[in-house]
Amino acid sequence: MREYCRYRGKQTASVVIHIFFLYIGLAGLFFAFAVNVWGANASGGPVAAAFQPFETLLDRYLTEKTLENDGLVSAFDYRAALDDPDTQRILDMQSQYLAGFDISALDNREKAIAFWNNAYNFFMIYQILTERDGGRIVDSVWDYGGRYSPFHSNVFERKRFTIGDTTYSLDDMEKGMLLGDKFQAKGWKDARVHFTVNCAAVGCPPLRADIYTEDNIDALMTENTRRAFNTPRHLRMEGNTLYVTELFKWYEADFVAEQVSIKDFIRAYADDAVIDRVNTATRIRYFDYDWSLNRPENFPEFQ
Repeated sequence: MREYCRYRGKQTASVVIHIFFLYIGLAGLFFAFAVNVWGANASGGPVAAAFQPFETLLDRYLTEKTLENDGLVSAFDYRAALDDPDTQRILDMQSQYLAGFDISALDNREKAIAFWNNAYNFFMIYQILTERDGGRIVDSVWDYGGRYSPFHSNVFERKRFTIGDTTYSLDDMEKGMLLGDKFQAKGWKDARVHFTVNCAAVGCPPLRADIYTEDNIDALMTENTRRAFNTPRHLRMEGNTLYVTELFKWYEADFVAEQVSIKDFIRAYADDAVIDRVNTATRIRYFDYDWSLNRPENFPEFQ
């Protein structure tokens, strides 16, 4: 009897092991199939194909709201995303696809700018959804640490995101690629990027519901910049004082390199009504940047 039980036990264990590996194999096949289907159905070339899982995430959990004068805010519902059992699969699929992405496919300006914008925005959300203290979502990206200590890497400096065969930080994607020397040498560096990358903060120009592609990147960079200037959180006139986002203080060199001055940069992309007000400004001041997480409850506009 004991020998029979041992035999049955070995049989059961063997079946379990076979089922486990069958599951792993099917999961791999499903991943490959899903990526191929998404890629085949995506319009807009390799960049659009590369970010279909991310687009699904945005479609489910990002809400945009148009304000008076065509301003714009958006919020991402992190809690709803975490409550959805499908979210982890989407995150894994997107990160795995990027880990295998061949960046040599980014063979022109539009593809490259669209790709690195999407990569930054996806991995910012990935960071928040996957690194939680006791399951708790951070109140701000600075809750991860590093804001005041030079001996601790902040969330933007951590090299933990794989694209192709290289591990990047968020800073590598934004400052090293989009705003870096290689893009500048190619004539690809563009200060409008400051209005398309999203740092998951209320004070940041809004994350968009559409992923960037080589077909829409220029139009959306211009649209995002223009609409930011119609949003009181990013630009406002009080008397003769022009109040603008602190992005203009931190990255003044980028804006001045393109348009001589901050006011000239604003005039290059703003609506006529904004330009008329900016022309009357005799001094510039900066808003305190709101680093609260860009979740709906942190925006008065969504209350």
